Amino acid sequence: MSQTQTQWRGKTFQDLVSEAKSRIHELSAEDLKRWQAQGKEMVILDVREPEDFQYGHLPGAINIPRGLLELEVDELIPNQDKVIVAYCGGGSRSALAADTLTTMGYANVYSLAKGFRGWTP
Repeated sequence: MSQTQTQWRGKTFQDLVSEAKSRIHELSAEDLKRWQAQGKEMVILDVREPEDFQYGHLPGAINIPRGLLELEVDELIPNQDKVIVAYCGGGSRSALAADTLTTMGYANVYSLAKGFRGWTP
């Protein structure tokens, strides 16, 4: 390995998640429950894989796996002003998803802090 190759280090998954979290808004499970109780209009977006969604998901959630988000979101959520709360298992993939959605022009995007594991009915 050359010296140039050893000096350059790409970003890790955690680096990418940390950067995304510095640019997005996170929402606690308590705040999401409050919004739901108030009847706030929003899309709850599960970015986990379909198998995970099938075994349990937040009430009213729709599923677009993180790997298909950019491809499918325009069709399923055409209104870019809609409030979107994205979640995954632990809050990392949803942070990346929220960052991507913001880059795509969605104006009111949140990532559920601690993800599905942080949700208690």
